[in-house]
Amino acid sequence: QVQLVESGGGLVQPGGSLRLSCAASGFTLDYYAIGWFRQAPGKEREGVSCVDNSDSTTYYADSVKGRFTISIDNAKNTVYLQMNSLKPEDTAVYYCAAGPPIDIQAMCRLGTFGSWGQGTQVTVSS
Repeated sequence: QVQLVESGGGLVQPGGSLRLSCAASGFTLDYYAIGWFRQAPGKEREGVSCVDNSDSTTYYADSVKGRFTISIDNAKNTVYLQMNSLKPEDTAVYYCAAGPPIDIQAMCRLGTFGSWGQGTQVTVSS
């Protein structure tokens, strides 16, 4: 059974950092595309960062470039999202997703992933 479980969310002050984790089970991430998405109340879901693990191609939304970094530990079958210089507008529920890689930029913009986690809340507030 394919499962993705996010963790690491919480409350952080503006300018702070958090690292989100997404542990995969039931399949290996080696040849998959993995993405991090977020959705704030009243807003559409946004693709934050995605990676094609078959060739290491990455995509970042303009809103997070230079602040967020996606990485994969294949030995742990886990994907991470390191978030630095957090802003109040980064507040959202963050989800990870996985699927066969096609076009990582398009997948990240459209959210065309087959498997999704349950989400973890990130709140940036003083």
